[in-house]
Amino acid sequence: MSKLILIVDDVRPLAEQYAYDLRRLGGFRTRVAAGGAEGLDTLSREVVDCVILDLEMPGLDGFDVLRAMDHQEIDVPVIVYTGTGSYDRCVEAVRLGAFSFIDKAEPMARVVHEVRLALRQSDLRERLDQVEPPTVQPSPLIGESEAMVDLRAMIGRLAGIPSTVLILGESGTGKELVARELHRQSPRRDEAFVPVNCGGMAEGLVDSDLFGHDRGAFTGAVKARRGAFERASAGTLFLDEIGELPGGVQSRLLRVLEGGEITRLGAEDPISVGARVVAATHRDLDAEVDKGTFRQDLLFRLNVHVIRVPPLRARGDDITRLVEHFAATLPSRLGRSPRPVSETAHAALRARRWARNNVRELRNTIERMIIASDGPVLDVGHLPADLGQQGDRGRPAGESVPSPDGGLSGTFREQKAAAERAIVRRALDAHAWKIGRTAGALGLSDHSSLLKIMNRLGIRRADS
Repeated sequence: MSKLILIVDDVRPLAEQYAYDLRRLGGFRTRVAAGGAEGLDTLSREVVDCVILDLEMPGLDGFDVLRAMDHQEIDVPVIVYTGTGSYDRCVEAVRLGAFSFIDKAEPMARVVHEVRLALRQSDLRERLDQVEPPTVQPSPLIGESEAMVDLRAMIGRLAGIPSTVLILGESGTGKELVARELHRQSPRRDEAFVPVNCGGMAEGLVDSDLFGHDRGAFTGAVKARRGAFERASAGTLFLDEIGELPGGVQSRLLRVLEGGEITRLGAEDPISVGARVVAATHRDLDAEVDKGTFRQDLLFRLNVHVIRVPPLRARGDDITRLVEHFAATLPSRLGRSPRPVSETAHAALRARRWARNNVRELRNTIERMIIASDGPVLDVGHLPADLGQQGDRGRPAGESVPSPDGGLSGTFREQKAAAERAIVRRALDAHAWKIGRTAGALGLSDHSSLLKIMNRLGIRRADS
């Protein structure tokens, strides 16, 4: 989408000529304001990317406009121009916040160059504002299990294409970090990554956050605001918890995905957008479609490509690596010294299924152990008191429980059945419990063969 340049000058023919040349030479969109008051009104109603401001105007002059913009917190780069040739007045304008100054006699190629410099600096500042300080977060990319190798390969295949991606996974598996990795490996890596959490917000707020609004669109909308689609620009827009999106917003999002245009709340003119959309949810959207709470046509638009983030219980081999990662990186944030984790504690952590909150729950458990321990080692005695009560939740009757040394207890037949259950359940989790797809992945002849095995082992969806 081309940038919008506002020219504020009481000499209308000169302002119109500037607007024409900026469209012709720079490909910009333009607006003209015939004085300082009209310019401030336009800035409060529309999202402007750069202002070219005359210093000498009757009524509100350029200096008054700069002071008013500062007072109203209108953060838009301003290039002042003057026909008096007064260097001191231009320096004073820069001191008041102007990006730079030009003379009205400057050739238009020089003006276009200055506008592009101002826009570039503004874009850089906006991206820096969106950069989060480095924090310790659970990374779904830590681990060498087969599930993680497959996940990284899928990210690598999809990162370079512009199509929408739907990320599916249970709570706490790290869906946003997968989205960030898609962005980091994509050609858009130098553009913005804009996350929006669609859950728990009123419909009007989601509308405003996604599509933006003009001044007066609703009570409290005192100035125009860019929505997430515009902020993402040519980057990546991440719609987390897409399954929570209100029905009315689903319809408007579908129109954006189909037409590549958004319309701000309270506005009439559409705006072209070019962000890549990546969505995520822990919900079964097919079931939500059947219930009538999610639009089927929107689901078709979102799931052009699907990435399934494996639950932690399908990544048993990675638990040790994750524990060591958190034990090494969390202490500095908590003001503690790193300490090793004992093997008995490792075994107890591996024995848990982590079905409530996956990697996030494991991270929180390690943090609680660090706080609870004053000794040289994080040991089994430092595990949260409720961990043992929850550790075997959902384990089918008759399944052998890992012993502290990492082995299995019970007879050979019991251990064999437990291993078969683990293999089948891991495959079902990896393929979202699609019986036919899982049967193919396990090399079985058809879905009925897998159903017979599941019945023999006592595996049901409720056990997951």
